[in-house]
Amino acid sequence: MSNPTTIANDGKSARPFVFINAAMSADGKIATMQRRQTRISGNLDFDRMDELRATSYAIMVGIGTVLSDNPSLTVKSKDRLEKRLSIGLSENPIRIVVDSMARIPQSADIFKKGKGKRIIAVSESAPAEKVRSLSKLADIICIGKKRVDLIKLLSELKNRGINRLMVEGGATLIWGLISNGLVDEVYTFVGNIIIGGKTAPTLVDGEGYASDFCKLTLISCEVLEEGVLIKWKVQSSKV
Repeated sequence: MSNPTTIANDGKSARPFVFINAAMSADGKIATMQRRQTRISGNLDFDRMDELRATSYAIMVGIGTVLSDNPSLTVKSKDRLEKRLSIGLSENPIRIVVDSMARIPQSADIFKKGKGKRIIAVSESAPAEKVRSLSKLADIICIGKKRVDLIKLLSELKNRGINRLMVEGGATLIWGLISNGLVDEVYTFVGNIIIGGKTAPTLVDGEGYASDFCKLTLISCEVLEEGVLIKWKVQSSKV
């Protein structure tokens, strides 16, 4: 495992190094039309994802991912947990949820499973009572009036020592990050299934580009089990 304290950050950027990791079907879907998670990749890709988690300072998801998938966002490998501890880190990366209106349930697995710090990013419009309740379970960052201001949030995360940030979804959060030039690399495992459905979520939702599209440079492409792992560098990311 690479040492997370030495990974991919020149110390001069105003935000962390940000990469997206996701699995999608051959037709670009990340879930069914009922927004239910389905297994797209196999054990090798799951192990690769676990390595990425273990070598990141923090993992971030949007509230939609929490409500639909209820992920714990923990490192699964015992060896990787021990290696993190051996270099003075917590067992798990900091787990961050972007949740403008503080909708995350207190029963969510992110609060119940795994040791380590949690951060909930909310907006000023979030109900005060919900924010107070969540503050007992996680650190709260209130940033943005009606929605979380992602540019300011990433700057605040960098100020807190988070230099490498893994993003696991969902499609709305990913659009917000990409459209604001806040992503450095994108890793997608493309599986050998077709899900279909015009309402099934894709890797990136949001408003979309009419022109001046976000351009990528291919880093690598390799066969992995019965799918393909593609790694991209974002050409138009901002410092």
